[in-house]
Amino acid sequence: MINIQNYDKNNVFAKILRKEIPSDKIYEDDFVYAFKDISAQAPTHILVIPKEPFCSFNDFYEKANDQTILNMIRTIGKITKKLNLEDGYRIITNVGKHGGQEVPHLHFHILGGESIGPLVATKN
Repeated sequence: MINIQNYDKNNVFAKILRKEIPSDKIYEDDFVYAFKDISAQAPTHILVIPKEPFCSFNDFYEKANDQTILNMIRTIGKITKKLNLEDGYRIITNVGKHGGQEVPHLHFHILGGESIGPLVATKN
């Protein structure tokens, strides 16, 4: 089970930030790193991660200062503009087991490049 209470400095995104694992960088500044998802679910699928060690969105909104939160939101906007997603896009962050979080480092997915479809698949 994923632990979103205690930051694991050996999670895959921490390793990407330390350049131990390669990634296809889209954007980087002093606070945020963005790269292409290796298991893309849309023609454009970007992961946006803070360089600070936040386990999840809950950890982020509870511990990050206001400037860090504002910077993350504005950076996501800059990235969508850079990628020319004027026809629309979806931003997702998963939290915990029931939310489908797989990596215990806050990350936002930007999905676009085509019609993304319904938010949740219908159950049969």
